Amino acid sequence: MRQDLIRPGASELSYEIRGIVKKADQLEALGQKIYWENIGDPIQKNWQIPGWIKDIVSELAQDDKTYGYSHSMGDKSVREFLADQNNQGNGAKIEADDILFFNGLGDGISTLYQFINPTARIIGPSPAYSTHSSGEAAHANAAPLTYTLNPANHWYPDMTDLRNQVRYNPNIVGILLINPDNPTGMVYSLETLLEFVKLAKEFDLFLISDEIYGSITYNGAQHHPLAEVIDDVPGIALKGMSKDLPWPGSRCGWMEFYNRGSDQTFDKLYQTLVNAKMLEVCSTTLPQMAIPKVYGDKRFDTYRAATNIKIGERSELISSFLEDVPYLYFNSTKGAFYNTIIFKPDTLNNHQSLKIEDESVKDLLNTWLSESNMKPDKRFVYYLLAAKGVCVVPISSFCSDLLGFRVTLLEEDEATLKETFSRIRDAVIEYCES
Repeated sequence: MRQDLIRPGASELSYEIRGIVKKADQLEALGQKIYWENIGDPIQKNWQIPGWIKDIVSELAQDDKTYGYSHSMGDKSVREFLADQNNQGNGAKIEADDILFFNGLGDGISTLYQFINPTARIIGPSPAYSTHSSGEAAHANAAPLTYTLNPANHWYPDMTDLRNQVRYNPNIVGILLINPDNPTGMVYSLETLLEFVKLAKEFDLFLISDEIYGSITYNGAQHHPLAEVIDDVPGIALKGMSKDLPWPGSRCGWMEFYNRGSDQTFDKLYQTLVNAKMLEVCSTTLPQMAIPKVYGDKRFDTYRAATNIKIGERSELISSFLEDVPYLYFNSTKGAFYNTIIFKPDTLNNHQSLKIEDESVKDLLNTWLSESNMKPDKRFVYYLLAAKGVCVVPISSFCSDLLGFRVTLLEEDEATLKETFSRIRDAVIEYCES
């Protein structure tokens, strides 16, 4: 082409969570059974949607209105319902026009970073969720900015690290937190959230809180939404129905804007996103219409509580397999449905291996290992996939200097869950002792 078509920031777009599927598919073609632990899709992991939710969706599908366009910002009655839900709690109050729908949070996140000034930076947690870190880096044509989550302190953020970065980098205009956190399963304490608000006030920043897992907590943890603590700081909460319903295929998420009137520049960002959505026309209609009917049904809270108990039980079962492995740092999870397991320093090297009998699998693995500048945890992940059939994601791909891997807490079939984590435990020990 007469000119380069790709902007510099495009090189920062990466989503290993999906990328490793290509390699697992190659193994499946060779007859290998795959234990999928790479992505947070409850449906793939044998979850059953309650019949009463299916009935609501079925009834909506009979309504001709659900086949048409909705309001560009989202159906007004649905936004009014969500505003009322928010306003029943303590903290920031919102109206229907403070809510903006997208085709899933991935769409919303990409749109948000697309329209922020390239010199204005959003700092987020590390390990980072790839959609955020890649989107922010691509908009800035630079590597993402991150603050540290500390595995030696229950994955809580290093607030000294965050403060120093904000203090000495005037380009930082906002702070992202993911609460409950993906990929670590940590839930922010109320005290920590108030520190974020204090920091935002001091340096005139806005806050973004990804709360897609906000209703998924267990083992005694409590989720405190951004609206509860934000006071008069401008902020955005990112929410959706893909995880807590769960309906990931709905591609239905929304932003809630707090304190729009407190800052003119922040309000311009809101209006820009509204205008961008108008150009797109609207988001998916039928899933929006299901929100008041499902979330407003008294059976939803009962369903959610029972499901959280089951996720907590899986968390404890996974702990029983991995918490005593001497080569790992292991933290039990409190929210979302992931766990991040970290190798202790100097545990991994480029000479370790797992036994593989099938020569065709060996040959395939060797092609994967030829990748240049491969991180040691990614090397382990490839061996785990080839030797044990378990598909996980390396933590180095979550914009982190730590070495480890992320798993899910989703498998409904207990026998499969035990088999999966038995294979992971055995692989870690064999690999580290090879």
